[in-house]
Amino acid sequence: MERVTGGGVLQLLLASAGAVLLYRLLLRLRPGAALQDAVVVITGASSGLGKECARAFHAAGARLVLCGRDATRLQQVVQELTATSASAKQKQTHTPSTVTFDLADRHTVDRAAEEILKCYGHVDVLINNAGISFRGNILDTGVSVQRDVMETNYFGPMALTQALLPSMVGRRSGHIVAISSVQGKIAIPYRSAYAASKHATQAYFDCLRAEVERYGIGVSVISPGYIRTNLSLNAVTGDGSKHGVMDKNTATGRDPADVAQVVLKAVRHRSKDVVLAGALPTVAVYLRTLWPALFFKLMSSRARKEQKPKRE
Repeated sequence: MERVTGGGVLQLLLASAGAVLLYRLLLRLRPGAALQDAVVVITGASSGLGKECARAFHAAGARLVLCGRDATRLQQVVQELTATSASAKQKQTHTPSTVTFDLADRHTVDRAAEEILKCYGHVDVLINNAGISFRGNILDTGVSVQRDVMETNYFGPMALTQALLPSMVGRRSGHIVAISSVQGKIAIPYRSAYAASKHATQAYFDCLRAEVERYGIGVSVISPGYIRTNLSLNAVTGDGSKHGVMDKNTATGRDPADVAQVVLKAVRHRSKDVVLAGALPTVAVYLRTLWPALFFKLMSSRARKEQKPKRE
């Protein structure tokens, strides 16, 4: 691939972009599945994208099971959604249920799955949204930090999915969503733990999609670019402390309410893979495959511009 000429690469990129646009147009024309009374489980539902997904699916008439680490904040979301339903004329809605647990604690996941199933007896849609970001130089990052990020972003969602999967297989019905990132397809400097966890997420759910299609279960991987949430503020650094900075790209990112609507449409249309990013990140995804040598040079240049390694 590295020998492909610039003109050839451009033609491939344009052809790929055209195919993607045509595919998206066909998806929009296809009627979507109804979500009225569907049981939808959302992790990381107390804030950010998870909270907006709760709003979107609640308004669609779904029966929600909201999951997170903070019971008080989850109840606040329930109260907000209930108040909104009371004041708005919309389709029939349901008061959400909540299940409190830490996705990074693998010993609590099986117990949480049992509680989730007790709410309504089954799960129609699982949205694996909870996650944590990372900012740091690999040379100054402890292995324990890398493991912690992987526990939250990969092992936790994987464990919850596998705990709920037998119920879906038994009913031969269900839909599983993984909120990944563009960094699950490409890796940028100083995001090693985050990018690695999202690459693992992409691979796992791609495998899962192929294996469970025979049971009527759909799998969607949503890969957004920057979203205007507190993700960068809460990101961990190389020593495990909080980053505590709102990155410029994050501050000017997509409205999480708009991203939640994309998630809603992906479930309705059973989309398999959705990249929700600007022109440059989208081109970078194709460039990584079609012209890797150039992609690597661009990333090296970016690394030098952003920050020189302390031990250089």
